[in-house]
Order: sequence, then structure tokens, then C-alpha cells
Amino acid sequence: MYKTIYIPVDNSDHSNTAVDIGVHMAKAFGSKIVGSHVYAAKMHDKRFKQMEAGLPEEYHDEKELDRQRQIHDSLITRGLQIITDSYLDYVDKKCNEANLPIERRSLEGRNWKVLAEDINTNGYELVIMGALGVGAVKDSVIGSNTERVVRRVRNSDMLIIKNTQPMTTGKIVVAVDGSPYSFGGLMTGLQLGKALNMPVEAIAAFDPYFHYAAFHSISGVLNEEAGKVFRFKEQEKLHEEIIDSGLAKIYQSHLDISREIAQAEQTDVKTTLLDGKAFEKIIQYVRKDVPALLIVGRIGVHSDEDMDIGSNTENLLRSAPCNVLISNRKYVPPIDTQAEYTIAWTEEALRRMEKIPVFARGVAKTAIHRYAIEKGHTIISNTVVDAAVGHILPKGAMDAMRALGGNLDAAGIDRDKMQADEAVTKDLMGPTLSGIMTQIVEEKPKAVDASTQAYLDRMSQNYFVCDGCGYIGKGDAPVKCPVCSADGTKFKQVDRKVFEVAATAEGELETDLAYDDVPMQWTKDAKEAIRAVPAGFQRRRAKAKIEKTARKLGMTTITLEYAAPMIKEAASEDYTPIFANKGTGTSAEATATLAAVNGNGSHGNGTPEAGNGHVTLDPYTWSVEAQARLERAPEGFMRDCTKALIVKHAEKIGVTHITIEVASEGIEQAKDYMAEAMKTGNLKDMIADLTGKGSA
Repeated sequence: MYKTIYIPVDNSDHSNTAVDIGVHMAKAFGSKIVGSHVYAAKMHDKRFKQMEAGLPEEYHDEKELDRQRQIHDSLITRGLQIITDSYLDYVDKKCNEANLPIERRSLEGRNWKVLAEDINTNGYELVIMGALGVGAVKDSVIGSNTERVVRRVRNSDMLIIKNTQPMTTGKIVVAVDGSPYSFGGLMTGLQLGKALNMPVEAIAAFDPYFHYAAFHSISGVLNEEAGKVFRFKEQEKLHEEIIDSGLAKIYQSHLDISREIAQAEQTDVKTTLLDGKAFEKIIQYVRKDVPALLIVGRIGVHSDEDMDIGSNTENLLRSAPCNVLISNRKYVPPIDTQAEYTIAWTEEALRRMEKIPVFARGVAKTAIHRYAIEKGHTIISNTVVDAAVGHILPKGAMDAMRALGGNLDAAGIDRDKMQADEAVTKDLMGPTLSGIMTQIVEEKPKAVDASTQAYLDRMSQNYFVCDGCGYIGKGDAPVKCPVCSADGTKFKQVDRKVFEVAATAEGELETDLAYDDVPMQWTKDAKEAIRAVPAGFQRRRAKAKIEKTARKLGMTTITLEYAAPMIKEAASEDYTPIFANKGTGTSAEATATLAAVNGNGSHGNGTPEAGNGHVTLDPYTWSVEAQARLERAPEGFMRDCTKALIVKHAEKIGVTHITIEVASEGIEQAKDYMAEAMKTGNLKDMIADLTGKGSA
């Protein structure tokens, strides 16, 4: 793969490690090593001339000055050449021991400038440089020469050595984002994995929370008129229903393609999808389990070609605790970078799609595709389109859409000739699609405003969480996940009753209006807990993630029970993969979400249960026998009420370790409570008695 490996040296620890790793890789690929060192004789000459005025008076004679200059030039030039030779002798020795061809290059000039020119002129396939040189101090992160060379090299892969340990064991992690540079990095990673006998992982990160935090910030400074332009309610609806899961599907497709590429190369890769800001999630991932090598593309999928280095790559280069390979190799897979849909459309459904205004057609088709996959349809008919649109739009929107279509036909307007620009469309057809949605959302029924009513309607629906990737489906039970392609058996129904109990138990609620006027309630306990996250942008992002994930589940009340795992993640910087490829285990976040929603897996010891990431913050510990006895209670609401009664009994008798005896006594009390509640149907009073908070 690499015919020539170029190694600039300066006798620093990182430089010497670069030589060792270069020799190891050259043996694997049959490469030639080119060792180089740059010395700056002219810079020393300039400095000497600047100091001449400070020489003793006897040296101020012109002839004497000329003689001293010649002596200095001779000594400096020769001395620097000797130093360069000694540095290159080290490379020579290592190559000779390994029976590798070696070329020595002594260069003069400004270090970074001469190195970049030499690399770009000769087109070496791989450059290996130490992250730090002989001038490094305790707080150094990346050497200035190394960073400047990285920014100026466009055709060679750059392997930056940050760890002075040999790169002979460990794994290779490749970050993919769908760009040709990231897929080029994947190809390099696969070949390195084979040659060096290292496993390869592919990871991808997408951010479904940024817009929520950003819109909150924007809405605070906009006047009412400007707020109408942004149409926050519609934008949030679009993100929740279409864009976020669409992003997940796109980035999952990058991982699926990565696996196909690997299999075409007679190997395989583990894949992991991360949700959050790309740099943050990738750095957390590699800090959690430090790989031997992290591979990233020089620029990302959204970068201009003339950019020197992408922001995520730059931040990872500085902060990653492992060696970093910056890929300048491009590769475009011979398959589409989007997941392929295997669904047919009836002619009637396709004709109907053509009636949708151009500016909304692509989004609508994507949403219907996803709905069809989730519900197991292989043919999209008019009936499926009706169901999908009814699934996405608020109540009454279908009638308004039909009325709009009738008005257009009656007016004799040719929809195909409508311009995509919304302002022009508005002149032609009156209210636009988005305008109609605004009117629908802003209609105010008797005592409840539209945004609240919309969420009350959503609360009445069933919600299902995919155990593979965390995708949330609504309505009927999904048949297939549109993100990770898991079948319907991998979906678990969300039981929100446990959070109703928790909200009552946690006491008073504080209500805030989200940027789109949806009221979000936080319990006092949850509000206090989120203060563990540093104030500022970190807390804003944590709050955005908590509220957004709750809203996708149809919840408008945030309890500590629900928020605790996400608060812990934000406070401790633990990474949370949301999808690991088949055969690698259940995703941490999906399981944690289900455990929190269903109330499963709680040991009450303040630590995560192995395998599900669920965290409880109460002070009680449970014996194995007591936990097993509790789990015999019906799962869900009944088990949670039983557990609460056991804890209440433990509190009453003054113990914090719950044994089988304590549990059995509490369960006997629970039976009486449950029997009475089932007999009278008075759930609210039972919850009030259970929690000691008064009438629910």
C-alpha cells in the first residue's frame, strides 16, 4: 500500500517512536524509508549579525568582523550538518537492522516550510511525524512544525505519533461521515488492520440535539415578528418526525457501507453509531477505550475542497490520546451512500406525490418511505400515504391539505410550474403548506392551546423504542426499524406510568415554555440534579438532549428517574453509543432508555447495572435474594409500586440494606395496597398514599 514512508526526525521521543513505527509498517508493506532532517543555518547567520553590535570593541574592525562571520558560518553550518547526520544515522541503523532500503535527506531552511515542499514535491504516500519535538514542555499539545506541515500537505497520508509506546497491539478506529476522505481512511484502516493484525472499528456521529439548543438561544432574542418567520413549531415538528431519524438513517447507512466495503476486502468491522456533536462523541469514545490508531479524513463531508483541515479533525488531532492518521486518500464506494429502499409505489400514489409543492416533495417522500418501512409495507399505496401523513401531521391537517388541493384545482393552477420559492408560491396559492400547518397548530380549542393539545394527542399514542438503535416509533407496533433494519420483535413498548409515579414522588414541578411554546415541566429533583453539569453550553446541551428525547416519547414532564442517566453522561463525559452492529451487544443508550422508561434493572445502589446503563440515585442496597423476589412482581407499574412500598417499609424500620425478610414484609403490605387499588380503581389515591405527597 505504501511504497515510500517519509519520516522527519529530530531525536525527540516522539520522533524516535515514529521511526520504530515506520520500520514496523515498512516491513509489513515492503516500503522504502526516507529519513529527513531540516537545519536552519541561515537563521543562525541572521541572528549572529543581529548580535554583532553587542560584541566587544576590538571586534568592531571590519576585517575582524568578516573573519568572525566566516568562522561562525563554518562552525554553524558544519555543526548543524553533523547533528543532522547523527539524527539520520539512527534511522539508518533501524532500517539496516530490518533489512529495509533507506534514503537520507539533509535539508536547509525553515523546518515546516521545507518539509511541506519536500513532501508535496515528491508525493510520498505516507508521512510519519512526532506530535511533539525537542522543544516540547509539559503543557504542549501539538508541535507548531507538525501542525503547519499537516495543514499544507494535500496528497500524502499523515500519521501523527502522540503515544510513545510501540504500535504493535490494540485496535484501529476509523471515523466515517460519508465523505470520500473518510471512506479513503476506511480503506487505509482495513489494509493496515490486515498487515498489522489489528481489528478495525468504524464509528459515525450525528447531532440531533444541536437545533433544539440553538433554537432556544435564538428564540430568546427574536421579536414576535421575527419568531413567525422562523416558525419554530413547524421546525421542531419537522426535526422530531423526519430530520433526526433521517440523519440517523444516513449515518447508519455510512456504517452499513463501511461493513460492505470491509466484507469486499475479505474482512469485517465492528460499527458504532454515536449521537451528539461529532468531535465530542468521538473523543469520548476513544478516551473510554484507547485505540492504537484513530483514522480521520483531512476534511469532512460538509467542507470545501480548498480547506486545509476540518474542524473535527483539527480538534481530534490536538485532543486524542492515541496516534492519529489524517487521511488524504479519497475513495468513493461503488454503491449509493444512502440506504437503498426496496419498496414499490403504486402509480396512484406517485401521481399524488407529484401534486405536493416542489419545496416539500422530497421531505414528504422521505417521511412516507420511513413510515412504510417501520410498519412493514412493501408497496406504498394511497392508503399508506394517508396513514403516513396522518401519522406526521397534527389533527385536522389532512382535511386542510385536501381543501388546499381542491382550491388549486378549481383555480386552474398548474402545480408543476410552481416555483419552489415559498414567497412566490404564497402569491399563487394563498397560504403555503407551512402556513396551513401554522394555522392548524395555532388554532386554539376551548381551554387548551394548540401546542399543548398536540402533545396531549401524542401522549395518547403508543410509543415503541428499538432495542437496536433507539429509534422511536408511534401508533401501531413497528414491523421493521427504518434506521437499523431490526425486526419488530426488537421494539419494546414504552410504559410512562413509572414516570407519573416518579413525578408525584419527586414533588413540586416547575414549568418552562420551550422555544416552540410547548410547556415542559421539570421536577424539583431533576432541576437540582442537572446542576451537576457545568453551567453554560454544557448544561444547555444536556438540557436540550433530555427535553428532546422526552418529547420524542410524548412526555412533557422531566423526572430525575428519566434524566439521571443523561445527566450522569454529561457530567462525567462517558460516551454513549446508540447503535452497535449486529452481534456486538445491545446499545447502551437504547437499553438505558428502556430501563428508565420501564423501570427495570434498578438495584438501588447508585451504580449502573451491568449491561443496561440504568442508574438509580437512592441510598438503598438490595441483597440478591431480595432483588430476585422483587422481580417476581409483574413488570412495569406494579413492580415499581411494589418496590416503592418495600423502600417505604425499610425507611419505616430504619434500614438501608434490604434483605429478603425486609422485602417480604414490604410485599405483604404491597398486596393489600394493590388489592384495594384494583377494587376501587382509585389509582390517584393509591399513588398519594404510596408517596406520602398528599392528593395526586
